[in-house]
Amino acid sequence: MTQKLEYADHCGHAPSIDEAERMATLLEATQNYRVLRRLRPPIPSPVREGAPVKRAVVVDVETTGLDHAQDEVIELAMAAFEYGADGFVGCVSGSFVALRDPGRPISTEVTRITGITDSMVANKAIDSTEIENFLSGTALVIAHNASFDRPFCERLCARFATLNWACSFREVPWTKEGHECAKLGHLAISNGMFFDAHRALDDCLALVAILSRPLPRSGRTGMACLLETARRRRWRIRAVGAPFASRELLKSRGYRWETRAGFPRAWHIDVNDEELERESSFLRTTVYHRADAYIDATAITAVDRYSARC
Repeated sequence: MTQKLEYADHCGHAPSIDEAERMATLLEATQNYRVLRRLRPPIPSPVREGAPVKRAVVVDVETTGLDHAQDEVIELAMAAFEYGADGFVGCVSGSFVALRDPGRPISTEVTRITGITDSMVANKAIDSTEIENFLSGTALVIAHNASFDRPFCERLCARFATLNWACSFREVPWTKEGHECAKLGHLAISNGMFFDAHRALDDCLALVAILSRPLPRSGRTGMACLLETARRRRWRIRAVGAPFASRELLKSRGYRWETRAGFPRAWHIDVNDEELERESSFLRTTVYHRADAYIDATAITAVDRYSARC
């Protein structure tokens, strides 16, 4: 604030956006400063004339807790944009944001993180018909932690369960591309941006902008990488009946223990087509020690992925 006032006193006015940008560019040119710019809508990538585009929707929810079976959504936001098969990202074409009364007090911790208070959500509801209308024509739903967001979204509107889903947190190789981590705030900073985090719509708009940017090493957009992985079929392998002694080996290989009710208690991992045979061979030779051991493998498409049903 002091620097802004000094500039205003010297020039007779507060700096315009163009003037402020020139100042930022000068600072960056010294290589002693990095300047963060407030998030702006993404600039569309070049696209061939007549190339087909589809509609994607980025979703984000704020909730009373982490358990989708017991906690409640207090805010839902969606941002729609067009995309091309080559990773082209168009401008945001529509947005949706709504608050919801969870029917119980919001904890002080949730209010601290989200800024959402009991008075803000009092008597508020989210209309599933309005959600369905917004999702009309959508080919892909994207969330930055789809395994968290999708089960909550499906409780709000059944239409979410019928759409293709992708997770920008898991399905873009952020760290291999040179980013420090895959957290949304860190990705924004790496791209020279800042935004008001932990409000659902701001998170959605930030993710659209980040997906539109070229990745540091490959030069591909984040959206291009996301589409490539989202199109692939995956396999959920469950090491049913694996000996207790193999638990550390399975854990070190990336298997996770199933804790959800209604699912077999077993270590599991998701792999692609190319990894299926290798993983099956590993289980037969190293875990079960039987060449004819049955491997519990279920195909998972983008319609099923990250659902509470899988």
